[in-house]
Amino acid sequence: MTDRLVIIGAGQAGFALAAKLRALKDTRPITLIGAEDVAPYQRPPLSKKYLLGEMTFDRLLFRAEHWYADNDVDLRLSTWAEQIKPDSKQVLLQDGSVLDYGTLALATGSTPRRLPAAIGGDLDGVYVARDKRDADLLAEEMRPGRRVLIIGGGYIGLEAAAVARHRGLEVTVIEMADRILQRVAAKETADIMRGIHESHDVVIREKTGLKHLVGKDGRVTGAALSDGSVIDIDFAVVGIGVAPNDQLAKEAGLEVTNGIVVDEFARTSDPAIFAAGDCAALPWQGGRIRLESVQNAVDQAEAAAAVIAGGSEPYDPKPWFWSDQYDVKLQIAGFNLGYDETLLRPGAREGAHSVWYFREGRLIAVDAINDAKAYVTGKKLLESGTNPDKSILANPSADLKSLLG
Repeated sequence: MTDRLVIIGAGQAGFALAAKLRALKDTRPITLIGAEDVAPYQRPPLSKKYLLGEMTFDRLLFRAEHWYADNDVDLRLSTWAEQIKPDSKQVLLQDGSVLDYGTLALATGSTPRRLPAAIGGDLDGVYVARDKRDADLLAEEMRPGRRVLIIGGGYIGLEAAAVARHRGLEVTVIEMADRILQRVAAKETADIMRGIHESHDVVIREKTGLKHLVGKDGRVTGAALSDGSVIDIDFAVVGIGVAPNDQLAKEAGLEVTNGIVVDEFARTSDPAIFAAGDCAALPWQGGRIRLESVQNAVDQAEAAAAVIAGGSEPYDPKPWFWSDQYDVKLQIAGFNLGYDETLLRPGAREGAHSVWYFREGRLIAVDAINDAKAYVTGKKLLESGTNPDKSILANPSADLKSLLG
C-alpha cells in the first residue's frame, strides 16, 4: 500500500492541486505527469503576449524547476498515462513504467477540435491554439502581409484574430452560426465585439461555413466557403471548440458524460480518484456543466486538494472569465446558461459597456467590456445572491455602487 498521490496532467489544474497540497502542509509523495517536455506553465498568455513576443517563455512557468524537487513533487515530463487500473490502484505509463497510487487525480484537460482530414484538416498550415508548440508554430506563420483564415467566431478565434492584426496580417473570420459568440454571449456583446474587430479591419463573415480547404503540394492555399466563394490564404487557425480528455477515465470504468463526472468534492465514481479542470463535469444548479476556464481549473483543483488533505468543504463554483482583444478587456462574471433577458448599459468611459443577463428575473451573469466597475459590481452581486434593481441598471447616470447597499 502507498499513500502516493498521482496527478495525470501537468496543466493549470494539475499544478494547482500539487501546489495547494504542499501549501496545506500535506507531506504525502506526489507524482505529477505531463505529456509536454517543459515544466508546467500558464496557457492564456501563450496566444497573446507570448505570441506577440512581449513575454518570454520562462515568465510563463508557474515555478522554477527546482521547486518540484524542493517540495517532493516527482515531475515526470514527456510521458503520459495509457491505462488506469482502479482495482490494483495502478497507472500504466506510455514508457512502460507502472505507478502505484493511494489517491489519483485526473487533470487531463481538453483537446481542441480539429477539422476532418476529408476537408483538408491534415494539410500543412492548419493550426489550433492550445500549447507552447502550437504558439511557436503560429509565431513563425504570423508575418506582416500574410493572409490568415480564422475558422470559428468564438473567443479563441477572436483572440487569434486580434493577435494576427496586431502583427500586421490580413484576417478573415468565418462563423457558420448566425453571429459570432453565438454559443457563449448575448447579441449585444457580439455586436460590440464585432464592431471592435471591424474597426481593426478584420473581415467577419457570419452565416458562412467552410466547405473544404484547398491545398497544393500538401500545404493549404485557400478555402472554399459555404456561400460559394473561394478565398486565397497562407494559413488557417481552427477555433471550433474543445473536447474533454475523458477517454482514459471511461476506459477505467469511471462515469463519463461530456467529461468525467464528479461530485461537489471533485470525486469521481471511484472514491480514490478525483478530477478537476476542463475534463470534469461538475454539479451545477441541478445539472452538470464543464467550466473551461483558468479560474475554475485552479479553484476546483484547490478544493480537491483540501478534501484529499482531510477537509470536507464542497466546491461551490463562482465562475468568472476574461478575454483580451486589442486594448479591450472583456470580463465575465457568472454563467449565462439559460438566460431569457439582457440589459445593455453604457459605461462611464467611452467604449465601456456592460451586458447584464437574467433568467426568470434573477441576475445570472455580467459581461463587462472595458468597464471594471460593472464587472466588480456584478461579481459582488452574484456572490452575495443580491438581485439588482433594473431601473438603476437601466439608468446610465446612476451609480452602480448603490446596487450594493
